[in-house]
Amino acid sequence: MHEHPAHDHHGHAHHHALGSNTRILVLALCLTFGFSIVETLGGLMTGSLALLGDAAHMLSDSLALGLAALAARLASRPPSDRHSYGLGRVEALAALGNAVLMLVIVVGIGWEAAQRLMQPQAIEAGAASVVAIIGLFVNIAAAWLLSRGEQNLNMRAALLHVVGDLLGSVAAIVALLIVRFTGWTAADPLLSLLIGGLILASTVSVLKDTLHQLLDGVPRGLSLQNIGTHLAALPGVGSVHDLHIWGLGYGRVALSAHLVMRDPAHWASTLVAARYLLQHEFAIEHVTLQPELPADPRISLEHLLQGIRQKH
Repeated sequence: MHEHPAHDHHGHAHHHALGSNTRILVLALCLTFGFSIVETLGGLMTGSLALLGDAAHMLSDSLALGLAALAARLASRPPSDRHSYGLGRVEALAALGNAVLMLVIVVGIGWEAAQRLMQPQAIEAGAASVVAIIGLFVNIAAAWLLSRGEQNLNMRAALLHVVGDLLGSVAAIVALLIVRFTGWTAADPLLSLLIGGLILASTVSVLKDTLHQLLDGVPRGLSLQNIGTHLAALPGVGSVHDLHIWGLGYGRVALSAHLVMRDPAHWASTLVAARYLLQHEFAIEHVTLQPELPADPRISLEHLLQGIRQKH
């Protein structure tokens, strides 16, 4: 028996949250893209690698936020004949693209920092510091906006970009202040390497979660064994097999399982109990449960085939 959740208020809440996420992402996109242009010009004029790295990061943020906004928009579309689960997975694809983009940026920052360490360059630290400080406040505003959205892999990846950029602004400010007051130009590329390492650690975490979802892994916080044990403990259930749990995107979880019934007459009450358990204990609403009778040793594939041959 295939049971679809018939809760319109949940679907309405999902669409409302997705629309809210889209608006938040567009606002953050406008902030980051607008200031990335200013920061790029400031980095070129002052010669600061930390500032140019932060500008490149903000430009990548703009692309990442644009992808995230598009994904949130597509994910809000209802299921169709061609996509019966909807397009929730698009958000995971956007998160994957953003994570890969971050890895490319980290490598680029590392390469440029190594070049600067070997061949130090003069930096106009004073002017660059002013631009970096303004960039810090822009990133704080964008991070605040994103933190107010409904959190999922897509929003986490977008927030990761902005938080990484915020840390990049802090590193740029510290590096430029060191250069300004000590003249030690190596601080600029060294702190760029430090912030690249911090961004790398966070990116790997998002990348792992995204790949896990795209490979239909059991969603974080849920245990296949624990849920199977709870289902098997329901009155009338002898055992559970072919249990599968996977994410549909945007926090929605699906489950399918075969329940071996001691008495098929109890199936209706068992189905109600199973749905209630899965929804209220594990927040799983998209459920497909199939009843089965215990295996009868008198019935085998060989006996069935013999019966077919005798009929023919």
